[in-house]
Amino acid sequence: MDTGGDRFDVAVVGAGPAGAAAALAARRAGATVLLLDKAAFPRDKPCGDGIAPHALDVLADLGVSPLSPEFAPVPALRLRGPGGGEVARPHARPAYTIPRTVFDHRLAEAARQSGATLVEHTVRRIEDRGDHAVLDGEIRAGAVVGADGAYSLVRRALGFAPNGPGHLALAIRGYAHAPDLPAEQRIVTTESGWPAYAWAFPIGDGRANIGYGEVLRDGPLTRRRLLDRLAELLPDVDTAAATDLRAHHLPLSTHRPPPAGGRLLLAGDALSLINPFTGEGIFYAVLSGALAGAAAAHGDDPAGRYRRALRDRLGPHLRHSRVAAALSQRRWVVDAAVRAAGRDQRVFDALIELGLGDGRLAPHTLTAIARAIPARRH
Repeated sequence: MDTGGDRFDVAVVGAGPAGAAAALAARRAGATVLLLDKAAFPRDKPCGDGIAPHALDVLADLGVSPLSPEFAPVPALRLRGPGGGEVARPHARPAYTIPRTVFDHRLAEAARQSGATLVEHTVRRIEDRGDHAVLDGEIRAGAVVGADGAYSLVRRALGFAPNGPGHLALAIRGYAHAPDLPAEQRIVTTESGWPAYAWAFPIGDGRANIGYGEVLRDGPLTRRRLLDRLAELLPDVDTAAATDLRAHHLPLSTHRPPPAGGRLLLAGDALSLINPFTGEGIFYAVLSGALAGAAAAHGDDPAGRYRRALRDRLGPHLRHSRVAAALSQRRWVVDAAVRAAGRDQRVFDALIELGLGDGRLAPHTLTAIARAIPARRH
């Protein structure tokens, strides 16, 4: 492995959004950074490709803008509840759909241009030796940020297994020719396999990112079931002709390990930072990566610094999203939330903030949802 040296202040395992953000933040703090990924860029990562404005805010603070004219803003969202009710309203700020082949490459390249050393390499062994860490017996680092996904090696080095059933979702994603779809993100929830939903996110070039996912329970989910449900829930999209169909696991934030220990820090999917309410993870990835990278750049107690920063920035939101996930186990609560959002733009905006950003369950939102619950449920 040619790294141009064998000692770095920070090593980042995984160069996706969380890893690239960690590298950018560490470089801004003046650290020497080694950024490692098992694949060369550009490379695909199965995902819904939805980029919320909250993620763009974090990246702007790091001096990066991944936007370009070929990806048009998506100004609205249409949500169908499991009972069939719908709400369609404009976003307070538009979202985007940017294929991860493009998005991740731009962030990794920005990290490289900032001075990080980007290397294609699969890390197989990590040792925390107290005052430094060693990767694969040859690379020394003052701290290591694990941004290496749902089955993170860094997470295992900290002694924590991947998420299991009940806290892990499985989704399939593809790209469909869909030039006639309106300029809105569409999420279609379903009673079958609840909680589960399909999505269609227009990219702006005549294609849409489409997919279907549900939470894993006791038994396995077959590819055939995922594809059948996708076709059933998106009848106006030619799902049979979709390309690049790939499945992926989503470790939900309802079951997170400690974020750090010693010289090892976790960010993004490695920390199970997937919103259980929506499946969104890119905002969490870039935010946690930025916080981890900044903490790792300090030789003094990087784990403690990161735990405190993450708690201060995301702690209240994660508690509220966990409550929202518990409430959403009841389908009729979700139907009531859809009705309440249809009646009140403020409720709609609050749900978007909770599902795509760092919002909370405000009393006004809870009251509006409660009032939208049918009398027989009360």
